[in-house]
Amino acid sequence: MDNFLTIDVEDYFHVSAFETIVTKEQWPAYECRVVFNTTKVLDLLDRHGVKATFFVLGWVAEHYPDLVAEIDRRGHEIGCHSYYHRLVYDMTPHQFKEDTVRAKDVLEQLLGKRVRGYRAPSYSITQKSLWAYDVLEELGFEYDSSVFPIHHDRYGIPGAPRFPYRVPGHTLKEYPLSTAPIYGNHIPVSGGGYFRLFPYWFIKGALKRINKEEGRSFMFYFHPWEIDPFQPKIRTKNILSRFRHYVNLSRTLPRLDLLLQDFRFRGIS
Repeated sequence: MDNFLTIDVEDYFHVSAFETIVTKEQWPAYECRVVFNTTKVLDLLDRHGVKATFFVLGWVAEHYPDLVAEIDRRGHEIGCHSYYHRLVYDMTPHQFKEDTVRAKDVLEQLLGKRVRGYRAPSYSITQKSLWAYDVLEELGFEYDSSVFPIHHDRYGIPGAPRFPYRVPGHTLKEYPLSTAPIYGNHIPVSGGGYFRLFPYWFIKGALKRINKEEGRSFMFYFHPWEIDPFQPKIRTKNILSRFRHYVNLSRTLPRLDLLLQDFRFRGIS
């Protein structure tokens, strides 16, 4: 069974956990790691013959256009991951539209074709920002992949469907991040920090159950900075944010290699 593989292309200093420490005006001063790390990801996918969907930050695309061209040249789909990586629910609808238009325009001018998919920074389409679907549909997106059907302090729509669905009242299709039903709870097993924190045997078993017992494809995601244990450390007093970002970075790449052997993947479109 084919599953969905997605990569959120942003650098280590773009993440929401550090947004109060590193402002967007300071981004150019930080060492760029996204090109090197994303190229390593592309090489890994080539070795396994896998195509994926890369949700690219508009700021990254504008500053490193050759990276966007290389992702496209290698046959992967490119989606929009906003321009400035601002949480959707921290913006007004007007601000969200401006940010999304800017990112979409940059990507489409570089690619010479339409960008069909969107993913919100930190999965920040929640109950308080469902208005974002109106903007995405107005801008011509065909699908979104921003909903995490779990309880979380930063994101999540508990009770949302676990598998792709048509957004009520819209033509957009939503591709939620995957969870596994374990002891009556929906446990996030679809990538990111969860992939680094939980043992690989647990992740593999949970994903296999989605394929075999539920007969459905799962949605997997990660970021290029997650394969980079040598990235510069950003000092934060928030212990939880520090733990989430830096835990087990050295394990990500070998685990991804196993994952690509154990499952079949493709991009969303």
